[in-house]
Amino acid sequence: MSELSKITVERREPLAAEVSRRLIVYLTSGSVQPGDRIPSERRLTEMLGVNRPTVREAIKSLGFLGLLEIRQSSGTYFRGMDSDVLYRLFELGLVLGERGAKDMLQARAELEITVAGLAAEACDEAGVELLRSRLTTMRECSDTEFAEADTAFHATLAELAGNSILRDMLKGMRTMIQRGWVERTGPIRPREVAYADHVPIFEAVERGDAQAARTAMTLHMQAASRRLREALEQGTID
Repeated sequence: MSELSKITVERREPLAAEVSRRLIVYLTSGSVQPGDRIPSERRLTEMLGVNRPTVREAIKSLGFLGLLEIRQSSGTYFRGMDSDVLYRLFELGLVLGERGAKDMLQARAELEITVAGLAAEACDEAGVELLRSRLTTMRECSDTEFAEADTAFHATLAELAGNSILRDMLKGMRTMIQRGWVERTGPIRPREVAYADHVPIFEAVERGDAQAARTAMTLHMQAASRRLREALEQGTID
């Protein structure tokens, strides 16, 4: 079990969450097969250098999510990892943490930039009109509907890009960012600013200018990611 070692906890990082992440890495490393029993709570406390209640809390959390099976008088067993379990783990932030959250924002930004360029290259007249309608909705909708309208603009852009893998990856990332962080902090920027960021993206796609679309999306992602990072650093995002 060389994958497990004593934990050094970063500032603001819940200890049980870090234990959960270490266990997830261990369970998905390939050295543990579905049906295998994992080390006892006592052994895990020794290996990780944390107290037993913390290990117990982490095991209970992973059991609740369907990753582990706790059998009375027998031990704890790895159930296996299907796509639904993996998605829930990401959604709840158990495999991210502060550094992972920042990496997620960076990855999302890079994909959005790529998608914007592809959409500008592939977009036809019908696609431009659909994207125009999404932008109009952002401008005219109520405050409570703005987040959904913003997401719809980006989702349409990804559809127009014509790459299903990028589309699905971005959909998952957006959902994790929205549910994991944004819903807990509320709006991180005025809607007028957010809307204004999207106008040059649309205009570049309308012209079929891939480089301009990537540049406009880069500026938008830099601003949006900076605000989320500031929220992370201020401790407003757990």
